Amino acid sequence: MIKPLVILALSCCLTACMQSTHTNASVNASDIYVTGDAQSNDLPKMQFDAETFDFGMLTEGERVSHAFYFKNTGKRPLIISAAEGSCGCTVPEYPKDPIPPGESGIIKVTFNSEQKQGKQEKTITVVTNCEPSTRLLRIYADIIVAKTAPN
Repeated sequence: MIKPLVILALSCCLTACMQSTHTNASVNASDIYVTGDAQSNDLPKMQFDAETFDFGMLTEGERVSHAFYFKNTGKRPLIISAAEGSCGCTVPEYPKDPIPPGESGIIKVTFNSEQKQGKQEKTITVVTNCEPSTRLLRIYADIIVAKTAPN
């Protein structure tokens, strides 16, 4: 009787240990706790200098960056919980610490034009504790492919 119970217990332990401990790193906007009251304007507010940027003409393979400047014009600390590019060629960097009311911050976006051509539009989704909780930043570029000289 003890032998089957030991085997069952070991099977359960091994199955539990083999479970993946990886979690999905993306953040759902509804998971963010917003402190304050939207009706009384007692929330953080994210005010960008500009929400779009056009790199203009780029040669395929160029890697370029742009800084999106913002200010917390609200009454509570602003927390950015995630910033994700629409594809792997668009990589945002954002402040991990809360931005106090009246303070400013930068979201730096790097775009890699390798294997791209023509007009490009990429988005960066920024998830915060503001209302609304998500903001979209956009970058544009027109990629030209460099012509190689014939042999």
